[in-house]
Amino acid sequence: MPGEGQLDAAPVPDWLDRLAAGEPVVWPRFLEAAQVDALRGELYALRDASSLQQARIGRAGERHRDRSTRGDWIHWLDGESAAQQVFMAALDQVRLEVNRALVPGLFETESHFALYPPGAHYARHVDAFQAGNCRRLSLVFYLNRHWRTRDGGELAIYDRDAREIQRIQPRAGTLVMFLSQDVPHAVLPTRRWRASIASWMRVRDPAGPLASLDRY
Repeated sequence: MPGEGQLDAAPVPDWLDRLAAGEPVVWPRFLEAAQVDALRGELYALRDASSLQQARIGRAGERHRDRSTRGDWIHWLDGESAAQQVFMAALDQVRLEVNRALVPGLFETESHFALYPPGAHYARHVDAFQAGNCRRLSLVFYLNRHWRTRDGGELAIYDRDAREIQRIQPRAGTLVMFLSQDVPHAVLPTRRWRASIASWMRVRDPAGPLASLDRY
């Protein structure tokens, strides 16, 4: 096992510099295939048991459901399964490294499954407003086997002038990381079921832990 703040491997040698510059970092094969399969199985079991909730958009008390903007269904991870524990432990190694080198004060990670039905999308947005939100690092982990370009559902990255600059395929085992306040992005319409885990690493809210929650 790696020591505190040390990762077994890294996507590229300068990944922290890229994050600091506002660039997304793509990490293929973040977990072994068996762990990816176990997480995907959990998500589809939740779907089959009607245990997913339609995601919401907006700030705090103004959150609401709007399928024309965001069409995924979600379930928050609780860490009870072995596969979730492996995933959370791997993310914590990332948190420790980013906390040490880039964003001091990261103290927790929140994650939820996200399942997009065929035809669903998520319009361009950022994950954290400049004020009133404690999210600092966004991460998306993909669970989709045998994804093809014609399946759609790419993660589109934009610059601050709303120009698209990159598309990332949601292929199984890939982790994408970017600064929550700085990187506009969207999920393009998918043509098949699209499975992932969305995560955010947070700093503490001076108003207290209950005031800092921004789950949707």
